[in-house]
Amino acid sequence: MTTIFQIAKAAIADRRGVTAMEYGLIAGVLAVGLATAFTALSGRLTNAFNALSF
Repeated sequence: MTTIFQIAKAAIADRRGVTAMEYGLIAGVLAVGLATAFTALSGRLTNAFNALSF
């Protein structure tokens, strides 16, 4: 059982890759924000494109 705790302690102490994880979290938050914005504006965008089409 001590090996699991040692592995967990080593994983928490290891700081490599933290920047990549931060960039991944930022990208995830942006993706959720953009998806929410596009969903909220989808009706207006549809109407605008329909008004532009002949």
